[in-house]
Amino acid sequence: MPFPQGWKANAEGVDLNLQFPAGWEKAKDIKFARGWISPAPRDYVGEAPLSAPEASAVYDLTNSRDFKMILAYHSQGNIIYWKYLDFLPPDSIRIAQELSAASGYPAELTPEDASYAGYKDWFIQQYNRPGYTVETGSGTNPLPIRQFSEIYAANKPLLAAALRCTAEL
Repeated sequence: MPFPQGWKANAEGVDLNLQFPAGWEKAKDIKFARGWISPAPRDYVGEAPLSAPEASAVYDLTNSRDFKMILAYHSQGNIIYWKYLDFLPPDSIRIAQELSAASGYPAELTPEDASYAGYKDWFIQQYNRPGYTVETGSGTNPLPIRQFSEIYAANKPLLAAALRCTAEL
């Protein structure tokens, strides 16, 4: 896969959104079954949860603070994923609906094959607090710069809504 098209991993070939200890083994099973068994441009889970220094740093930062809610920003999809398995933190549905209304992005369940080992997943499981993956833009990564204005326009009110919702928690 030519760089940077389609590249989602860090420089060591580990997909950072598959590095968190929430269903990591399940994510590994899914990705290994699809052939992502070693460092690659995407979908390689690494040797263990938090084995990538970037993921470990986000984990440590999160554990050192008292975040009431998190937003994990990604590119591609113009959608908000709001749930992890059967976990349902208080106010998570209401907040998902408010973020959706503010941005115009639909709030949906994460597809089964992408439902494990993400930062949002771990945060929800660990803290029983709302967490969201916000997928911005559409097309192939890296997204073209011409989408910036549209992405910014959708996310400015989303971020304002997130701040209001966080203040209410």
